[in-house]
Amino acid sequence: MTVNGAADHQAADHQAAGPPTGRRAGEAVGRVLGTQAASPLSFWVGLEPGKVVQLDDVVVTRRDVPGYGPVLVAGVVTTVEARHEGAAYDSDVFLIADGALPAAVVEVAEVRVTRVEPEVFVPPLPGAKVYLAGSDDRDQALYFDVMDRRIPLGMGRDGQPLYVNFDFLDGTRGAHVSISGVSGVATKTSFATFLLFSIFNSGVLAGEAANTKALIFSVKGEDLLFLDHDNLRLDERARDVYGRLGLPAKAFGSVHVFAPPRPGDPNGVPHVASRTQGVSAFYWTLVEFCEEELLRFVFADADDERAGYSLLVGQVAARLKAWAEPVGDGGAVRVRGTSCRTFGDLVELLSDELQEEEARREWTGAQTPLGTVNAFLRRLRSAVRPLSPIVRGDLPFFRNHQVRTSDAQVSIVDLHNLPERAQRFVVGVVLRGEFHRKESSGTARPLLFVVLDELNKYAPREGDSPIKEILLDVAERGRSLGVILIGAQQTASEVERRIVSNSAVRVAGRLDPAEAARSEYGWLPTAVRERATIAKPGTMFVAQPEIPVPLAVVFPFPAWATRPSEAAARPSARTTATGGDPFQGLPGVEDDIPPF
Repeated sequence: MTVNGAADHQAADHQAAGPPTGRRAGEAVGRVLGTQAASPLSFWVGLEPGKVVQLDDVVVTRRDVPGYGPVLVAGVVTTVEARHEGAAYDSDVFLIADGALPAAVVEVAEVRVTRVEPEVFVPPLPGAKVYLAGSDDRDQALYFDVMDRRIPLGMGRDGQPLYVNFDFLDGTRGAHVSISGVSGVATKTSFATFLLFSIFNSGVLAGEAANTKALIFSVKGEDLLFLDHDNLRLDERARDVYGRLGLPAKAFGSVHVFAPPRPGDPNGVPHVASRTQGVSAFYWTLVEFCEEELLRFVFADADDERAGYSLLVGQVAARLKAWAEPVGDGGAVRVRGTSCRTFGDLVELLSDELQEEEARREWTGAQTPLGTVNAFLRRLRSAVRPLSPIVRGDLPFFRNHQVRTSDAQVSIVDLHNLPERAQRFVVGVVLRGEFHRKESSGTARPLLFVVLDELNKYAPREGDSPIKEILLDVAERGRSLGVILIGAQQTASEVERRIVSNSAVRVAGRLDPAEAARSEYGWLPTAVRERATIAKPGTMFVAQPEIPVPLAVVFPFPAWATRPSEAAARPSARTTATGGDPFQGLPGVEDDIPPF
């Protein structure tokens, strides 16, 4: 994240707020070149003097084909070049500029064909006029005319809306979204939240909108905790963009936040600083830890699977499930006569039991080398500090303390105050629970969208882990169960291939040049790869199955708060007697880092 990301995004949004001046849809801009071979897949255009086209413009030409009639050939501009025609040497540019050498400035553009209608695959003829696409031709060129359920992605460089086919998001014909880009400038999280907002508010869900849910794992501060607060920085020009996209310029309507308890707090108060309403603490009791065999998620790193104690983890988890008995109403357990009220107590019990030879055989069911046991215990002891706040037996058992998606349309799991070890545990356990819930429901509807950043950490290309197994299950079977993954990562090359390959919609923001050269970005044409290395915050390149080329999209400035300082008070939080906020003017949390 960068401090100036929001400002850069807003500037980019304003640049895309309207069509370029001096141009109009349907005007002729040039003719098909005869010096370059034209094919049914691509052709070159010579621009008329005074006419301009830019990358991503949609252009059309037509040809009368005997026996078929007029054939529309539409495409997207992928390359624009200018040169002196008549110059032989590099130094001729100075003579030409001084008028001493005659030459003409020529501009040409390469067009990649996106659609031929009807499908008579013939090349456009040299000399044929080429036009900027009007609204109907543009819809045909980009297949918007055949998208029965389309949702807005943002604005194109021509100032007109761009869409994605919802059939490739809800599992009808495909599912899942993969978003890649450099941390801090690629605006991955902002685009993911805008995509959710567009899904919920575009009307494609119809009667299912109220029951469709989103689960967001937040690891970057408390910026995502205010999605249900209007953004104080939203101006009228940005509101106009939302209007042209057919979306309301407002915050998310239904949000619930789950945060871990404060370390050492005996009351389990949520560990958040800037939000006080709509926040619940989440944790797991020792009873649940044993009954649900959550021990394997303590060893959720790929390195744990490569170690020799992975079988031991499963054996110990099974014994805990069989032997643990609830004690009192705080979620504590008694195992083989010993009571445990904290996660540290349970670890000490396991340490004592496994280091004694006879007891060890009862726990493992087989002869287990002492070295393997010691490696297991070292790793387990290192988990006591990060997991103690969220695995405990000292709070009232009847309290609602689990992450659930039934409370609101958008559920946010705040992980930023947890160590990485605990973050893995939470992501793994919550995903497993939601996936099993969807499996047991027996129906794909209503949908559940899961937004997970840093996907390369949870599903790395190399190695195995319990979390990776769940994410692979979501990627491969989630479509049929109505679980849709919106995964974001800095480097798609480090994410499990099967997860990326199962994503119907692929998105790239600003890319590192070395990363852009990897084969995982083969869906980006060469020119677009190069552009992605200089893309501004707020600009994304989106590929979807129906459209042969990625679309350059500028999504609007968020209408919801992206950091505490931008959050307007919700109507229910305002004081009605005075009409103002009694806490207005008090010092707030210093937070200058927006989530893009």
